[in-house]
Amino acid sequence: MRVLVVDDNKSMRQLIRRLVSSCADQIDECSDGEDALAIYKRYRPDWVLMDISMKQTDGLEATRRIKAVDANARIVIVTQYDHPNLRKAAASAGACAYVLKEDLMEIPRILLELGTEHPG
Repeated sequence: MRVLVVDDNKSMRQLIRRLVSSCADQIDECSDGEDALAIYKRYRPDWVLMDISMKQTDGLEATRRIKAVDANARIVIVTQYDHPNLRKAAASAGACAYVLKEDLMEIPRILLELGTEHPG
């Protein structure tokens, strides 16, 4: 399984990397949604773990753009913001899950459980 971790906070990327290392064969990282789109196009990871709040291109816009490239892309929003409007916006953008950073331990479970489902 190939996973792309997108977060502007390097420490958070490293933490998420450690959490998913047991279920991912390859882990790529970047700090902005614009880079996430380029990496997605090049490597087509099985999963994208996407922060919302980033400087150049935010996670919701990056999610929309990745889904426009590949409707089957599996994107999990990983954020500190727990607001119904953000959850709705993430779902509308095409995210398949929404995880709060305080619940990071949920990520490996999501990847493994939803990873057995074939997109499309």
